[in-house]
Amino acid sequence: MPEYSIRDLTRRLRNIITEASLKPVVITQRNKPRLVLLSIETYRRLMARADTRKAGRLKTMPDELFEDFKDAVSACEKEANTIWIDEPAGYFTATLRPRS
Repeated sequence: MPEYSIRDLTRRLRNIITEASLKPVVITQRNKPRLVLLSIETYRRLMARADTRKAGRLKTMPDELFEDFKDAVSACEKEANTIWIDEPAGYFTATLRPRS
C-alpha cells in the first residue's frame, strides 16, 4: 500500500486522492501510519463485510433469540459434555470444556 506523509498530502492532495480512488493509501505522521485514505466504494465493500455481532445482556435478549441461544447451549452440552456459564453483572460468558 502506498504511503504518504501529511506534508506530502498537503502538497500533492489531488494526485493522492486520484491514487486513493484506485487503491487505499496510508497517510503517515512522524513516520508512523495514522490514516488510510480509500475510495467510498472500497469503504462500502468493507463495511458490508464487517462483523455485525454485538454483546448484550441475557435479560434484554429478545425471546426468539433466547430460544435459539438455549438450543445452542444444549447442543454444546451434548457435544462437549460440560458447559460453564457465568453471569457477572448480567453478562453471558460460556466456556466449553472438552470431554476428559
